[in-house]
Amino acid sequence: MRQRPPLTPIVGALPTTVPFVGPEAQERERGRPFRARIGANESSFGPSPRVIARMESVARDQWMYCDPDNFDLKVAAAAHHGVDVENVVVGEGIDGLLGLVARMYVAPGDAVVTSLGAYPTFNFHIAGVGGRLVTVPYADDKEDLDGLVAAVAREKAPLVYLSNPDNPMGSWWEAPDVIRFIEALPETTMLVLDEAYGELGPASALPPIDVARPNVVRMRTFSKAYGLAGIRCGYAVAEREVIRDFEKIRNHYGVSRMAQIAGVEALADQDYLNSVVARVAAGRRRIAAIAEENGLKPLPSATNFVTIDCGRDGAFALKVMQALLSRDVFIRKPMAPRLDRCIRVSVGLDHELDIFAEELPAALAAARGGN
Repeated sequence: MRQRPPLTPIVGALPTTVPFVGPEAQERERGRPFRARIGANESSFGPSPRVIARMESVARDQWMYCDPDNFDLKVAAAAHHGVDVENVVVGEGIDGLLGLVARMYVAPGDAVVTSLGAYPTFNFHIAGVGGRLVTVPYADDKEDLDGLVAAVAREKAPLVYLSNPDNPMGSWWEAPDVIRFIEALPETTMLVLDEAYGELGPASALPPIDVARPNVVRMRTFSKAYGLAGIRCGYAVAEREVIRDFEKIRNHYGVSRMAQIAGVEALADQDYLNSVVARVAAGRRRIAAIAEENGLKPLPSATNFVTIDCGRDGAFALKVMQALLSRDVFIRKPMAPRLDRCIRVSVGLDHELDIFAEELPAALAAARGGN
């Protein structure tokens, strides 16, 4: 038997898993497409027409490498948030930036604090650098701020993760609560404040950006409200020295020329963004109404999805999800204890929500053993 080059001890010990099984993989396995793709929290409304036109106009220029400094996009993001260019770093979506944060602040064996059931890609990156994940259960379907602070103090954790608004529950904390949370953290603990859904929730949930504070990284993406999930582009805002540390290890050619141009145009078209936010709010109301018509409980949401309490345990909610998948409706669900009683439905186009409304009663009946 041939010998193999050895992996590092950290990678060798990792399971062969990924955080998500995408709808494309499920479609390949099923041998047919989904009729309603309402599970990945994408924006079915797509990007601004202005963005599309600009992308079409530069398609012939993609033979060139991207600007490794991401300069135009950093300038646009800095102006959008009222900070300096030196306070912004661009990456391959929030997922790419999370991988950099893990490398920057977590040594093998270090404790890292997050919520039990929160965004699994963060956990994936922590495992990849040998960190030790410490999880705090949700409280009343919200991330437990006091519990996170207590875990950080107990474990002397160098890194803590909070999403606000939250995935997978759609819940949120108001800005004063987030500020109190930040002030309660040790100065030596870096907070990743994931605001992927920030444009979709109430403005009152977003604290003012304070780039003088060296232990907070605020992350944003073009994948949600801006309708550009496919280009993989996001950015982080932080204190200057923190950004300089990102520059030490980031992939300088990781964000394509097309992605950088699209991001600049997306930020420039805030009127379109506002129209999408309104359509998402209407979609949330529609999903909530469908849930209530079927005897289920929709949870309040500040995102582009609605988490629906199925009223029983995780096994029942899993059956509901599987029944919808078998009816060509792609949704997802939380898997952590207490949260797993729910399914999660993204806002989609009208015809997709029509399909969801049509198929949910039969899916519930199948889950209950009716057929």
